[in-house]
Amino acid sequence: MLKPADPGPPPPERPIGELVHELIENGKAYAQAEIGLVKAIAAAKGKALAIPMALFALAFFLAMAALNALAVGVVIALETFIGPLAAGFVGMLIFAAIAGLLGWTGYQRLRRDL
Repeated sequence: MLKPADPGPPPPERPIGELVHELIENGKAYAQAEIGLVKAIAAAKGKALAIPMALFALAFFLAMAALNALAVGVVIALETFIGPLAAGFVGMLIFAAIAGLLGWTGYQRLRRDL
């Protein structure tokens, strides 16, 4: 029959103060690691949002240009009652199409990255 293994002498007991100090140090290290993880996650999300936000901003400015083109076209059309209104609509449509494409691209990148 097999004999149980000899467990040997019990480990020496450490003082309570030393154990508490080790626990505090381990807690600090854990907290610092968690903070580092949160910072890394925030940096990654910030980097993922940078390009879509730039595309949204550019789309906004081009949409404003489309409104300005429409306003100029309407003013010119009211002044002469001829072709400049069509030119204002064409300019508005061009800028609006560009703004729409940039907004759609930003939306797609945002959905893909997040």
